[in-house]
Amino acid sequence: MSEKSSTWNAPQTLWAGILFSLIFTAVIWAVRPLMIQVDFLPDQGPSWYFWKLPEATFWSRATAWGGYLLHQVALWGLIFYAQKQKLKYSNGLRPFNLVALGVNAFFIVLHLFQTAIWYDGLAQDVSIWSSQGSVILMLVVILLMENQRRGLFFGQKINFLRTSGQVARQYHGYIFAWAVVYTFWYHPMENTIGHLLGFLYTFFLMLQGSLIFTRTHVNKYWTVVLEVMVLIHGAIVAMQTQTVWPMFLFGFFTLFIVTQMHGLGLSRAWKWLFVAIYALSVIIVYSSRGWANVNEVLRIPIVEYALVFVLALIIWLGMFLGRWVGKLVGWSSSQQTAAAGD
Repeated sequence: MSEKSSTWNAPQTLWAGILFSLIFTAVIWAVRPLMIQVDFLPDQGPSWYFWKLPEATFWSRATAWGGYLLHQVALWGLIFYAQKQKLKYSNGLRPFNLVALGVNAFFIVLHLFQTAIWYDGLAQDVSIWSSQGSVILMLVVILLMENQRRGLFFGQKINFLRTSGQVARQYHGYIFAWAVVYTFWYHPMENTIGHLLGFLYTFFLMLQGSLIFTRTHVNKYWTVVLEVMVLIHGAIVAMQTQTVWPMFLFGFFTLFIVTQMHGLGLSRAWKWLFVAIYALSVIIVYSSRGWANVNEVLRIPIVEYALVFVLALIIWLGMFLGRWVGKLVGWSSSQQTAAAGD
């Protein structure tokens, strides 16, 4: 596969991909009433995923899991191939970028047909917490690997996270591809506002992943849009499911104030403006909701920041064990070689 750049550049492709994502989201909304109609089982609580067949069939399972596995392996293979090339970032697209765009577009269309005919996603067989957990893991990895660029707390870098952050940066493509593809195939293509925003978000993330080794892939404004979109999606889904929507709205807004906005190169005036909007919003909501509930604002940030350090520790332990095993294997090999020469 030649690595010569195409005539299309990454910024043009980004805008084209955003347009495609918006149009296809509208297509889901328009055609869903024409698809298979399902008599869903009654809601059974927060651990229950409502949008699935009452009884799975062989083909509903085979098409959902088959589509997921093929999509997953294809993207992991492309990431592996691209990293092997040891490329520099550029504005132009390379052939593997075009292949990745085509692969994602193909499986997006395939999932629509799969929903129309067999309906079910992976939700039939795995917990809803696994889908939510995959997205949380992705957001935590971003916080960890961006620490050296924008800091973790109000622009301050946590230096002892540097090494684990570098490891996360090296392998984040595989983690993100899993999180996005798994979540994508977890849900059938329903046309509720929560599903539509969720699919739009996953389309954007697939687009981001397709633009690896381009400067657009690391554009700070585009990447923070992807991080902040979870605020909108999370709050709206919480409202739709009648859960604690301020926890999601202000939880992710807190992440923006404490961490994300400090990577944008904003002036002091812009930062204070965002802080003022945040503070005023909290006052308005909790003046009526009750100040006893204001701890909701910190629940998500506390969990995510704690997970950053947990993940860093896991990576550090993995590196330590890897070096220890490497030394052990090296010592055994040399001993075996010496013994063989006696």
